[in-house]
Amino acid sequence: MKIKDILKSKRTISCEFFPPRDSDGIPGVLRTAGRIRGYNPDFVSVTYGAGGSTRAFTEEITSSLKRDTDLEVMAHLTCVAQTKEEVHTALVRLDELGIENVIALRGDPPAGQTDFVPSEGGFQHATELLKHIRDNFGFGLAAACYPEGHIESVDLMTDIDYVKMKVDNGADFLVTQLFYDNQDFFKLLDRAASVGINVPIIAGILPILNANQIRRFTSLCGSKIPNELDVQLERYSDDDDAVRELGIEYATKQVQELWNQGTAGVHFYVLNRSYSVSKILDNLKLPEHIKIT
Repeated sequence: MKIKDILKSKRTISCEFFPPRDSDGIPGVLRTAGRIRGYNPDFVSVTYGAGGSTRAFTEEITSSLKRDTDLEVMAHLTCVAQTKEEVHTALVRLDELGIENVIALRGDPPAGQTDFVPSEGGFQHATELLKHIRDNFGFGLAAACYPEGHIESVDLMTDIDYVKMKVDNGADFLVTQLFYDNQDFFKLLDRAASVGINVPIIAGILPILNANQIRRFTSLCGSKIPNELDVQLERYSDDDDAVRELGIEYATKQVQELWNQGTAGVHFYVLNRSYSVSKILDNLKLPEHIKIT
């Protein structure tokens, strides 16, 4: 089923996994997905990994989830290190696997590079990739957006203009980068409305597992850690268990406010660990997303 059709009838809960560095890690990802499945997610997604280096594992996990479970699966596809022909071939494979949903991204630079450089003969922007998919395939399409602006954007309104281009080129809905201040998300909704974006915007939530890890993640993607949260992270910086519990409490409150305000959906970046997301969903007890016993 296409996710855009799910979004017409309900607000969604979804989860994102990433492929392991080698094939030995694939069963672990599938086990985590199996645990999350008990919470009735409306869909799950599988990333390409840094620089597109694990795309074969992405396809294998995506295929397994589609074939062996009742989960709706959204595949990630990026422009990184691929020609247009290679991207097209990957799309053909996904289509043959029965995948109905794709999120089209420019992608991050490969490891060791700071700037994105398109492959010779490759797509330069997510907008180009979206148009190619829309013109040649029947996938439901998603794209990314950024509550605090893309790290390469000159300002927030320029950033939202690029997001509008993604919608104009075929994106049926949007999924945000991680954020920890809900006001940034609500301001994004206002900017989107001001330029005529009328597709659903799903909030991306990353429960905090480790203080140093989340500081690294936010610095890479340009998101901020609110001062009150940062103080608590510093207090428990040497206690990963305490930080994980803090992350569960914070994300629970964050998602509850988003849900109460009518957000179209919440997309959890689970980092291939089910504990925190399970606890958050247990805390929230959202309709239709109660754990199956």
